[in-house]
Order: sequence, then structure tokens, then C-alpha cells
Amino acid sequence: MKKVEDIVGLVLNIAPKKIKNTTNPDNTPEWDSFSGLTLVTELEKIFNVNFSIDEVLSVRNVGDIKKALRKHGVKV
Repeated sequence: MKKVEDIVGLVLNIAPKKIKNTTNPDNTPEWDSFSGLTLVTELEKIFNVNFSIDEVLSVRNVGDIKKALRKHGVKV
């Protein structure tokens, strides 16, 4: 199974090793609104989950992505 950092890195076109739980749109110029939507789509597809709009809106950083995935039973 792919790691969250690998998926974020692929979508944002940055090295996965540079991605931390604190990585967010404010400290990562590559993370704009379009790439954010792409990230949601890729995460849902790869981990076979469906995020609610509330979950999507509550995500502020990579750590929040992991928390949302855990709520769906994904081990990250």
C-alpha cells in the first residue's frame, strides 16, 4: 500500500521525504486549490474511501489527512 506522503508528493510534484505531518497549503506553494481537489480524488481512489464535505473542509495539513483516513479504517 502506498504511503500518504508518496501520494501527496506525487500530486504536488515534491519529494515524499520532504512531506511532514505539518505540511499544508500555507507552507507548500505547490498545494493550491486545484491540487487540493486532485489530492482528495487520488486519496479516495487509492484508499477506496469517500470523504464527506465536512472531512474535506476540516483537513488543514497532512496529519489531518492521516486522521481522516484512520476514521475510514485505513492504517497509515
